[in-house]
Amino acid sequence: MRRSCDISAGFDTIGRVPAPTVSDELQAWFDGDGDHTLGGLVAVFGPKSFALIFVLLLGLPALPLPTGGATHLFEVIAVLLALELIVGRREVWLPQRWRKVELAGPRQVRFTTGLINTIRRVERISKPRMRFLYERRLSNPVFGILIVVLSVAAFLAPPFTGLDTLPALGAVLLSLSVLLEDVALAIAGLAAGIAGIVLEIVLGTAAIKGLSSLF
Repeated sequence: MRRSCDISAGFDTIGRVPAPTVSDELQAWFDGDGDHTLGGLVAVFGPKSFALIFVLLLGLPALPLPTGGATHLFEVIAVLLALELIVGRREVWLPQRWRKVELAGPRQVRFTTGLINTIRRVERISKPRMRFLYERRLSNPVFGILIVVLSVAAFLAPPFTGLDTLPALGAVLLSLSVLLEDVALAIAGLAAGIAGIVLEIVLGTAAIKGLSSLF
């Protein structure tokens, strides 16, 4: 009887094995023997790879640390990929050089492990909400436009101020909302992004006024 209960524990109420989560799929890909490059990720995850790459690119500037402009390249790449969504591409196109970027090398293991753990924590509190919004024809272009706006805002943040954190965090949460089909994450991402943009404008205006008063 005990054996029967143990076997059924991994099944849902109608006897089907639960679908793997995004973090499970990503962990399986990193632990597997396949191609662990950016191109390999695109080949395995298909349309999902847009959101995954945005999380990879903007995860670092989303940390509450002043980056000194070191992440500007990531933000530029995010804008270029978001433009692909806006024009209607369903799969990521990358130059051959970028496709060969290693994601599971010794230097990347700490970051990718942290990324998977972060996604796993979000999955624990997230659930599908208003999934139909992610199935609309305009969902990808709108997603792309929002990523462009937030990436540009992060790019324009003055170095060493940490003001790129909120726009980048907003883009990461939006990307996670697409991966998990949870509109609550999208709302949180928009709130963080808008707060970051407003903060940049307010502090930037104050700084300009302060400098002008000196001359």
